[in-house]
Amino acid sequence: MTIALFSDSYLPTKSGIVTVVIQLRDQLIKRGHRVLLVTVETTDEFATDDPDIYRVHSHPLGLGTDQFIAIPRLSPIVEFIKKNNVDLIHCHTEFGIAKAGLYCAKKLHIPSICTTHTMWTDFYKYYLPLGQLIPVRFIQNYMNRFYRQFDSLIGVSTKARNYFKQKGMIPKTPSVIVPNAIDEGKFQQKHLSSAERKKIRKSYGIKDSDIVLLFLGRVAEEKRVFELLNMCQNLVERNSSIKVMFVGNGPAYSDMTKMAAKEISEGKIIFTGFIDWSLVHNFYESSDIFITASLSEMHSMTILEAELSSLPVVVRRDESYFDSVFDGENGFVCDSEDEMEERILELVQDEKLRKKMAKRSLEITENFSIENHIKRTLFVYDEVIKVYPKKIVDTDVMQRMKKSIH
Repeated sequence: MTIALFSDSYLPTKSGIVTVVIQLRDQLIKRGHRVLLVTVETTDEFATDDPDIYRVHSHPLGLGTDQFIAIPRLSPIVEFIKKNNVDLIHCHTEFGIAKAGLYCAKKLHIPSICTTHTMWTDFYKYYLPLGQLIPVRFIQNYMNRFYRQFDSLIGVSTKARNYFKQKGMIPKTPSVIVPNAIDEGKFQQKHLSSAERKKIRKSYGIKDSDIVLLFLGRVAEEKRVFELLNMCQNLVERNSSIKVMFVGNGPAYSDMTKMAAKEISEGKIIFTGFIDWSLVHNFYESSDIFITASLSEMHSMTILEAELSSLPVVVRRDESYFDSVFDGENGFVCDSEDEMEERILELVQDEKLRKKMAKRSLEITENFSIENHIKRTLFVYDEVIKVYPKKIVDTDVMQRMKKSIH
C-alpha cells in the first residue's frame, strides 16, 4: 500500500503531532508499505533528498512558537501524489497542507482520512489574530465543515470522538478511536545509569535527596501553565525538598520565568528552554513525579512518555486522561489545583507509594504499544479503501477492529 501523510508540523518542531507522524511513517515503512510525506519546509538542517518527502514553501509562524505556516501550490502536490500512485491520504492537520491533501483526494479520487489531534476550541484564542474576539461557534463551524469532507476521522481518545459526535457537531461523520502510542525503541534507546542520572540532576543544582516534579511540553497558556506554576510556587515553599523542572519552550516562557524569578534565583524552580526530542527521556528519568494541569489535551503523548519512564502522574480531571491515568493506581486525578497540591505532597512524602505507582505506570503503557497502534491504523486504512467511495460504518469498524487486535 502507498500512503501519503500530510502534516503542517514536522522537525525541528517538537510536539505530540510530530512524534506521531514520525512514528507512524517509520513503522509503516518497516511493515513494507511505502509512505510519502507532504510537510512544511523548515530549516536547512532538516533539508533532505528523500524522494518520498515533499516540502511545501513555508514561513515561521512566530507568536512564540516553533511552528511553520505552509503556503502550498496545489498543482505540483497533485502531480507528486498522482505519479506515486497513492492509495490513501492521511492528514494530521487542519490547515494549509490538509487542504492540499483534501484537494488531491477529490481531484484524484483517493480516499482520505484525518486524525483529530487538537481541541482547537481551546487553542484558537492564543494563536489567531484578535482570537479573543472570535466566537467559539465560528471555530466549531469551520472545523465541522472541514472535517466532514473526509471519508473517516481517527479520534486519538474517547474525548476526541465524543466531542465530534455530540449534537451540533458532526455526529454522522464516521470516526474510529485509535489511541496514541509510544515507540519505546525510538524514545528510550537506553536507560540512564545511576551515575548519569546523578550527573544530570547535579548540573541543575538538584540534590540526591530532592524530589523533582516535572512538566515537559509546550510552555503555553492553553496548557494552563500559569495555574501550574502558581501551584508549584506554593509547593516549593511548603516543602524544601521539592524541586520543579519546566522542560520546553513556548509563547508563555518569558512571562513564566519573570513570574518565577525568585524561585529560579533560589534554585527551587528550573526552566530548561528547548530540549531536543532525542534527549527528553533524560529529563523524565531524572525526575520523580510528572505533573500537568492542562485540560486541552486530546490524548497526551507526554503522559505516555512519562509512564514509559516509570513516573507516577498527577493531573487535573479530564476525559483525555481516562485511559492512561487511573486515580490511586499510577497517580492521581484531581478536581482542582488545590487538590493537586495536596496529592503531590502526599507522593513526595511517601517513597513507597511513589515506587508502587511508578511500577503501575510502566505496566499501563503496554496498552499503548506501537504495534497495536499500527495494527489499528492499518485496519482503518483497509476498511476505508474497501468501501470507498462510500463511508464506513464506524461502529462496525470499531467492533471488528477490537476483535482483530485482541
